[in-house]
Amino acid sequence: MRIGIDAMGGDRAPDEQVKGAVAAREVLDEGDKVLLIGDESVIRKCLEDCPGTHEHVEIRHTDQKIEMGESPVEALRAKPTSSIALMAELHRDGQIDACISAGNTGACVAAAQMRLRRLRGVHRPGIAIVTPTFWTPVAVCDVGANVNCRPSHLHQYGVMSSIYLRVMCNIDSPRVGLLSIGQEDAKGNTLVKETRDLLKNDSNIRFIGNVEGRDLFRDVCDVIICDGFVGNVVLKLIEGMAASVLEGMLRELAESMPSQAKAILQASTDLRGKYDYNEYGGAPLLGVAGICIICHGASNHRGIMNAVRVAKDFASYHVNEQITKLLSPDRGTRDE
Repeated sequence: MRIGIDAMGGDRAPDEQVKGAVAAREVLDEGDKVLLIGDESVIRKCLEDCPGTHEHVEIRHTDQKIEMGESPVEALRAKPTSSIALMAELHRDGQIDACISAGNTGACVAAAQMRLRRLRGVHRPGIAIVTPTFWTPVAVCDVGANVNCRPSHLHQYGVMSSIYLRVMCNIDSPRVGLLSIGQEDAKGNTLVKETRDLLKNDSNIRFIGNVEGRDLFRDVCDVIICDGFVGNVVLKLIEGMAASVLEGMLRELAESMPSQAKAILQASTDLRGKYDYNEYGGAPLLGVAGICIICHGASNHRGIMNAVRVAKDFASYHVNEQITKLLSPDRGTRDE
């Protein structure tokens, strides 16, 4: 398998991207390759500082990159050979089997849709993050790919996320909840109400009804469906709240139990590791005709390495084939 990595995308690029590509040797099989896409001279300089074997790493040069704050579509048009655009083209042409980026999310989504296109029967791709809880992991889809959703889009997010969680997290029959302002059927806007009817009538989904934001961490469901605008707000809220709560708890414990400072420090380290987004690697863009893993902008080398692992698992479990099987037009879906 050949996996492309956008070496220029991310808050810590290219250092952490290159380190992650080298570290990915741990999760690769014999014959697998990682293709770093970006400024060759800069990448080679980073490689010189990386210990370990580099035989599995190759480079594809481009001197264009899309910055985090640029308008996605405009940037792709103005920079047709940017690392993100080139990576999508290489995937489309079969030169790589998956692509990974911690760069501009909007540009990654746009490039994947323009170059790779959608899977047969899929209306709109969605980003599915997997967030840890004290019970089982919970997938949230969409978290930013599609902010203007139709009911059919949200319905398909339920189907695709269920498949992803079932095969990747070994959850036999994922419980799907629709994010709303109340659990009652009468609650929610028009989008939520129309989506609920579609989810209720799909026998391929274990739909449990409306859920609220607090249900994310209460073992109520395994999949939460929402539009990309709401999902992105939820994602950023989770990140900020988790960091603030952990910091506050550690401060209080250190003040009230100074004699246990060493044990508290070890517990905090273990807890941070368990809930670190770098350990989950990245979020797949479900519904595109390829494998596109979108990483957190602040991902370190472990995040990049684990994104490689996610890409390999995604391919080995044939996630796209299973999505196509359930959403193909011959099942009565209509492309929109």
